[in-house]
Amino acid sequence: MQTNEALDIEGTANVLKLLGDKTRLTMVKIMSEHECCVCEFVDLFDMSQPAISQHLRKLKDSGIVNEARRGQWIFYSLNQTSAYYSFIQTVIKDLPSQAFKVEDLTAQGKRICCD
Repeated sequence: MQTNEALDIEGTANVLKLLGDKTRLTMVKIMSEHECCVCEFVDLFDMSQPAISQHLRKLKDSGIVNEARRGQWIFYSLNQTSAYYSFIQTVIKDLPSQAFKVEDLTAQGKRICCD
């Protein structure tokens, strides 16, 4: 977790640029509350799997999210050990919860689509 280390301007600007995209910002907010796999994001955003994968790759390459492989599926969550974790939490803390989207997936029987 982030301590009281100062963040560098260039890295912080990159994080802000990534979060400046509505889809990625929403993904980060969702991952702060739930881990998700690509197929769940495909359903949540009604986007193609390659488009979702590109968003997740950018977030992963920046260290903002972690991936965990379970069988053939990869699940994504917010990286709590990132130097930017505390900063990201500050950015997203006042955003509305996105838990209802995951709850809707569950109600539709799509939440466990990867198992």
